[in-house]
Order: sequence, then structure tokens, then C-alpha cells
Amino acid sequence: MKAALEAQAQAEGFAKMGICRPDAVPELPARLDAFVEHGRHGQMAWMAERMTWRSDPAVLWPEARSVVMLAEPYTPDHDPLEVLTRRDRAAISVYAQNRDYHDLVKKRLKRVGRWLLEQPEATGHAIKVFVDTAPVMEKPLAAASGLGWQGKHTNLLGRDLGNWFFLGAIFTTIDLPADAPETERCGSCTACLDICPTAAFPAPFQLDARRCISYLTIEHRGAVDEELRGKMGNRIYGCDDCLAACPWNKFAAEARELRYAGRDDLRAPALADLVGLDDAAFRAKFSGSPIKRIGRDRFVRNVLYAIGNSGDPTLADAARTLICDPDPAVADAAAWAVQVLSHGEGFS
Repeated sequence: MKAALEAQAQAEGFAKMGICRPDAVPELPARLDAFVEHGRHGQMAWMAERMTWRSDPAVLWPEARSVVMLAEPYTPDHDPLEVLTRRDRAAISVYAQNRDYHDLVKKRLKRVGRWLLEQPEATGHAIKVFVDTAPVMEKPLAAASGLGWQGKHTNLLGRDLGNWFFLGAIFTTIDLPADAPETERCGSCTACLDICPTAAFPAPFQLDARRCISYLTIEHRGAVDEELRGKMGNRIYGCDDCLAACPWNKFAAEARELRYAGRDDLRAPALADLVGLDDAAFRAKFSGSPIKRIGRDRFVRNVLYAIGNSGDPTLADAARTLICDPDPAVADAAAWAVQVLSHGEGFS
């Protein structure tokens, strides 16, 4: 049944499958405790909440006997770092340039899970599917299932996958044969650490989210520390630098889902076209996109930081119109952008 399940998963669009036991990563509680104890989760209070569930899948669903981990590639067809040189344009993380992966991956997981439950051997059994929104630590479980290993940038990467892929999990009461975990193969390479513009990695295999641009542009509420604003460059939603730098991407699996391909208007949109979005226009533009969840205020705040970093004085007037914005973080970002541009500054 395991071989048939893998064939079904690949037919649904997943590139690779691995299976582990719910208790396959006994060091999870200590790792999560240390991360939260050092405050590296920042404002992500949900990381600290229900820590027992998050650190122990067996507590999340005691009846589960197997965790089926699945990888779905979204490998870009262009160089995601090229836009960083175009200072009047916005850099949006590759995964967010089209449809929301949560919806697409979850539908596939449900179809695979439904197929599994239809098999005669699965009579009386149950499943639960998870995609990045439940207290499940997908990356350690995926590593335990043999999909790859957590690199020095803490993201999962594999010899035959690269690191451009989403993870989905199917918990099941069926006792399926587990796979062997993959060996860590980063060696002496530090490309992902060296490229990080904000030095968000205190050490290899460790991340301080409070300095990570993905966290700052998506999860962080309110004003961003001025020391970090200039380092954000023109990244307005997420950051792909450490992923793009990984040499294992020469073996990256090709994306099969066309709805992950970047929309023309989101590959390198003009900052001038984004800064004036009101709430209604923002919602309309990003309907069905993961960007929608951060809301207009946080999005425009990020755009204003990018404008300040652009070095383009012609964008100052657009920023100036938002100095009295009702949202304090937007108003603060607008004032900062105008001040930086008036002094001819900006990221290099």
C-alpha cells in the first residue's frame, strides 16, 4: 500500500513522499523551548502557544501511527535575485507571486488522503491533513521521513529537490513503514548564511526570526527597527536570498503547478503602483494570494521602506501623501522614506 500511496501522491502533483513515526524527532521539545526562550520567535505568539502540541505530534493526535510528508515544488523559472538590483521595483517572494499554496496543497492532500482511506486495508482508519497552519513542525518531520535535511538556513532541502518546495502532512492511524532520515549534506558551504542581508542566522542551523526579512515583512506588526529598514532593500513580502543561494538548487525539481508561476504584475511590480493602494484596491489585487493576509497597512508600510531604500527622489511625493495615514506604522514609514530620500540615501 505504501508504494501505491506514493504513486497516487505523484499523480496528484507531489514530487516526493516520505513517512515517519509521530515520535521520530524526540529532540523537538528542547529545540522549540530554546527558540522561544531566546525570544527568537518575535511577535509570533502562536509559536509559544500550544507548545506541547507543536513539539510532540503524538500529543497533537495521540491515535496517529504514521506521518506522511509530501513535497510539492514551486521552483522559479527565473533568477529571483535579479529584481533586487531594480531599485524602483518591488521584490516579492517567489512563492507568493500567484495563488496561495495553502489552498492548492491542502486540496491535493485531501485527495491523496481520501484515496488512502478508500483502500481495503484502511477500513476503520482515519487521517488528518496539515499545511503550515496547525501546530505541526513540518520541517523536522520531513527530515525524519527522508525528504531531505534542514540546511544551515533552517529550511528543508534535498538532493533531488533543491529547496524550492512546499510541505504537506497527512497524519494517519494506519501503521505504514517508515523511511530512513536523510543525512545532512551542507558540508563547509555557508552560501545561505553569507548572503543574508540582516545577519538573521546567529549560527549555522539557527534562525533569529526578529532579523529575518520574511518575518519582518509578513509577521511583524508596527514599525520595523530603523537599523533593519535599510537592509530590507526593496523586499516587500518575504525574502528568497538564502534559498536562492543554495548550490543544491542545481538539482531542484521542476514546478508542475502552473498556478505557482509568477503573475506578470507581481514578478517585479513598480513601487509607484503599489504605494497608493487603499484597502479595497489591495484586497482586489491580492485576492487568492497569500499576500492578502497581511492587510493593506502592513503591505504599504513595506512598500514605503522600499521607496526609502530606492534612492529615487521622484518617489518622495508618493510617500509624502501618506505621512498622515491613519495607521501609525504607515505614517512613520512614509516620514522615514521622505527623510531618507531627501538626504540622497538608500540601500546599496
